[in-house]
Amino acid sequence: MRVVDAFADRPFTGNPAGVVLLDAFPGDTWLQRVAAEVNHAETAFAHRLPAGGTADWALRWFTPATEVDLCGHATLATAHVLHTTGTATGTVRFATRAGVLLATAHADGSITLDFPTAPLIPAALPDQAVDALGAEPLSVHDTGPHLGDLLVELADEKTVRALAPDHRALARHSRRGVIATAAAEDPSRGYDFVSRGFFPGVGIDEDPVTGSAHTALAPFWSARLGRDDLTGLQASARSGLVRTAVRGDRTLLTGNAVTVIEGDLLA
Repeated sequence: MRVVDAFADRPFTGNPAGVVLLDAFPGDTWLQRVAAEVNHAETAFAHRLPAGGTADWALRWFTPATEVDLCGHATLATAHVLHTTGTATGTVRFATRAGVLLATAHADGSITLDFPTAPLIPAALPDQAVDALGAEPLSVHDTGPHLGDLLVELADEKTVRALAPDHRALARHSRRGVIATAAAEDPSRGYDFVSRGFFPGVGIDEDPVTGSAHTALAPFWSARLGRDDLTGLQASARSGLVRTAVRGDRTLLTGNAVTVIEGDLLA
């Protein structure tokens, strides 16, 4: 078992994920207990599939509280482990709840994920949810069934960074959580937009860097900024950059990862 900091180029930044490679998936109860024990936003479990199929590895993701349909940073972490241990090379195909996802390793150590682009459906934020978030939205979009989030555009980067939401109240207004975002105050700093992700519906008050959220953030900001290739900063305490590229119904997410812990799972 390993703990990997994803969307990070040095330890103790980005988003930590547990990665457990198995011969097959045990029962769901065991998987959930391991994820609760690891106690990071996500723990990924993967096992190799027979050759000749549409995917190379089966992949599942668990928060400390529940299994989720889509996770970016733990997929990046899993691909990083497969490549750094010599278990895989080139592009890895993962069979998941969200379909077959691709992860391609590059010579510079970065990895690109090929994920489905999230739909953006105009929505409204109830007054109680506005109060729970603590900021008035400029626009609100539902992000579809794979994410189950509300994408909330706020006035500016300062407002996003200052958020201190009521997580318990926020959990009542979306299936997974809320992605708060705004345009970058100064794009010369190396990012085009900023975000934070609050997912109390799956047991995560604030996620450090949410790869899956960028499948909604990328098309949202690409439409506004007129460019398909952008960089997003998730402004959590740990922080991390996600390079995005919208390609129609697919969104590419590129980042780095660092293994920080290796150990044996004895249970």
